Amino acid sequence: MVTEALDDMDRLIAERACERLIIEFVRELDLGDPGEVAELFTADGVWEWAEGDRRIQGRDALRTYFGSRPADRLSRRVCTNVLVTLTSASTATATTYFTTYRVDGHTAGMVPPRIPVQVGQYEDSFRKVDGRWLLGTRSTFLAFGGPTERLGPADKS
Repeated sequence: MVTEALDDMDRLIAERACERLIIEFVRELDLGDPGEVAELFTADGVWEWAEGDRRIQGRDALRTYFGSRPADRLSRRVCTNVLVTLTSASTATATTYFTTYRVDGHTAGMVPPRIPVQVGQYEDSFRKVDGRWLLGTRSTFLAFGGPTERLGPADKS
């Protein structure tokens, strides 16, 4: 529930800005420069996993973490059921379902279909900083998960 009064247009613009961040995040990981994902976070932003001890905080640490992704990784993430909730004029939360298809060892061309390696949801918090919406935290919860397959020479065609 928003504690500060927002008109409908301001609410729509804020929700859309947060939705766009969710989409930019997966696009940058899959098709862009993974290290640039850090720019979508606040300076003290956090990426964490509900299980295990994976917690990365701060843009420099996030840039290093995402930038260390294997160069031969092919991935595509599908995001659905995006629900953004404004909590104030400058904060919001969101839940997004995601499915990740991913293989390592990719050199070129199309890969025969694989089952997803992850299915889960992102739980995000957003903050508006200097007029720009950014991720404050992203927590990853997996309902289904497995290892990333490494392609062999026969798998690449």
